[in-house]
Amino acid sequence: MGIKNPNGKGYIETDRLIIREMTQADFDALCMILCDEDVMRTAYGCAFDCDEAQGWLDRHLARYKKFGFGLWAVVLKETNEMIGQCGLTWQSWRGQDILEIGYLFKKAHWHRGYATEAAKACKEYAFSVLGADNVYSIIRDTNIPSQKVAVNNGMKIVDRDNKVFRNINMDFFLYKAERGD
Repeated sequence: MGIKNPNGKGYIETDRLIIREMTQADFDALCMILCDEDVMRTAYGCAFDCDEAQGWLDRHLARYKKFGFGLWAVVLKETNEMIGQCGLTWQSWRGQDILEIGYLFKKAHWHRGYATEAAKACKEYAFSVLGADNVYSIIRDTNIPSQKVAVNNGMKIVDRDNKVFRNINMDFFLYKAERGD
């Protein structure tokens, strides 16, 4: 799968998706993801409220300015609907900064291959545009669908750790892909 990157940084096009920087205009669509209890339970333990969702959006807008990337809006070409988010962020793992591919999608769009398509495009972007040697995904040990996306993205488990997020102890797997895998 080749990615199209006609606009430079912060824009990726695949067969079915446009992956682009989020804007404030995406807030309602973002809330449909971050404030959905089913979506967020698997990834973060519980849903966000609107203020937390705005903070999330603000952090990614700042990341675009600072790094040129962050979690991006995933838009379905067919309908122009924002169906999820996927992208690259710097995350800490055992005190070291790693480049992570993260993804969250509206429940109505689960199990259609969109997360895998977007994650593969982000991996290719990390290697070809950013020049990264490795990319990672940090996934809860109970989040089987996200683990399948990581495996379909050519990643393998390389570590396991416990983290506290929102006052909840959670176990996570660290998945890794290397350039050339």
